Amino acid sequence: METRAPYVLIGTFVLAAILAVFGFVYWLNNTGGIGPRTSYHVQFQGPVPGLLVGAGVLFNGIRVGEVTQLGLAPDNPRFVNATISVASTTPVRTDTKVGLEFQGLTGVPVVTLEGGMIVAKSGEPLTLVAEAGAGQSMTQAARDALRRVDTVLEDNSGPLRDTIANLKTFSDGLARNTGKIDGILAGLEKMTGGGTPAQKVTYDLRTPQNLGSAGKTLSASLAIPEPTAVAMLQTQRMLFSPVGDSNGFAEFLWADSIPKLVQARLIDSFENYDIAHAPLRTADLGQADYQLLIDIRRFRIATDGESRVEIGLSARIVDKNGKVIASRLIETNEKLDKVEPTAAIVAFDAAFARVVRELIGWTVQAV
Repeated sequence: METRAPYVLIGTFVLAAILAVFGFVYWLNNTGGIGPRTSYHVQFQGPVPGLLVGAGVLFNGIRVGEVTQLGLAPDNPRFVNATISVASTTPVRTDTKVGLEFQGLTGVPVVTLEGGMIVAKSGEPLTLVAEAGAGQSMTQAARDALRRVDTVLEDNSGPLRDTIANLKTFSDGLARNTGKIDGILAGLEKMTGGGTPAQKVTYDLRTPQNLGSAGKTLSASLAIPEPTAVAMLQTQRMLFSPVGDSNGFAEFLWADSIPKLVQARLIDSFENYDIAHAPLRTADLGQADYQLLIDIRRFRIATDGESRVEIGLSARIVDKNGKVIASRLIETNEKLDKVEPTAAIVAFDAAFARVVRELIGWTVQAV
């Protein structure tokens, strides 16, 4: 008797431990850590594939309970009635949304609860109604969608066949008339100015060379800032008066904006006259004794009446204190036999040469 007693005790202890473990697991999965429970009736208006008693109940993604009972609605066999048991602290409302969600690769279904604001009256049994189609899995939804597409295609097979035949006829017609279509598109492109843009042609203003001997030279330092001009003259395009008579000049460009080009060629001209005392740009000289300020009034082709090139400058010489010691208007024009770029450049060179001679002579006398 003393030999067998320990084995009986050990067996009893092991059996009790196994039962305790199973009980703890059951308690942990069903009631443990959740506390008091409240049961709610849920009605699904359709099938609930794979839903079993014991399936989880999630509220906003958090597990709050499980399904405790499933059955068919006696008054409508298409409906499924379920009872869920959730933690009493779960904020279930009369307008809480109910759904069925399939989790994981195996698609294990769980009941989902979400939101809600309307609180049920005290003592009133609460029944939650799931939205139609809540129990439909993604696979079933895909099958239903494909079935509907197949039905639409079957009902419209005749019109679809005719449409495909018409598209084939149209494509065959395009293939037969490819050359004509290319010609039409090329004509439209030419008419609208499309296609590869034409290369711009740049023209420079020639510096006068034969300005005579420097009988009188500059006795003080002189700087020529960039000439001022209205916004219309701040361009590389050829200007016309009246505006719009610019046929043949679409690709024309001066080598620089008109004020900068005039400044550069004026300095070049002074250098050709007397390189030893030629003026510089303002930025190249610290503080010159005098500045030759130029305002460009006209630098254009005039087509009203006899076609001609017009250049008009307003010149002022100021000292270090900003006092104007001399001022002059210099205007000239050159007849233009033909309004086209090459002839216009020749006329501008001739008119600019006269302006430069007059300006240099006047400046060396004033300074």
